[in-house]
Amino acid sequence: MNAPLAVEALDLERTYASGHATVAALAGVTLGIRRGEFVAVMGPSGSGKSTLLNVVAGLERPTGGTVRVDGEDLAKLDEEALARHRSKRVGMVFQAFNLLPRFRVVDNVALPLAFSGVPAAERIRRARAMLERLGMSSRAEHRTNELSGGELQRAAVARALIAQPAILLADEPTGNLDSANGAALIALFEELHAQGQTVLLVTHDAQIASHAERTIRMRDGRVVDE
Repeated sequence: MNAPLAVEALDLERTYASGHATVAALAGVTLGIRRGEFVAVMGPSGSGKSTLLNVVAGLERPTGGTVRVDGEDLAKLDEEALARHRSKRVGMVFQAFNLLPRFRVVDNVALPLAFSGVPAAERIRRARAMLERLGMSSRAEHRTNELSGGELQRAAVARALIAQPAILLADEPTGNLDSANGAALIALFEELHAQGQTVLLVTHDAQIASHAERTIRMRDGRVVDE
């Protein structure tokens, strides 16, 4: 029996005004991603893959069509509900890590829980447990500027997972890593997927995408192959 849909997009559109013209970053995307799947989205620059991720994350609103994440229609959410969606339902891993440099690793990982009203001591306890799960316990007290690129990205994954999101979103997560650290990060995604985590990964690298169960290819704001 098929698992429920984690992400469902129907005729999804996202347009931008550019001078007197309108640019369609998403031009009628329809797709479904089931809970527990590991899916890669590939396409050239400007194909709409990062915009798709941003819409699923609730960072951008669609200008047409429908997108549901874990059964919730994002178009019906106000800004406060979208903020809750971002903090609880999705976890995001970015190419640039986006960690706070003056804070300890454990504080960075714990930070999303602060927006959910989790008490400080419990936030740190959960963050330490997540770092241990990802093999980063020995770096918990370090500042982020003391970490290698691979450790920074692993810390970013720990932060993305801390709220137990329904779906993990990764936008070119290996872009700033050398090949060894990139391979280690993808191995971590495979491990998380094996434990039941839904993963949606954007990449331009076919070798990275080959580790996913399924690849969706985009061009000019549309799905061209899946």
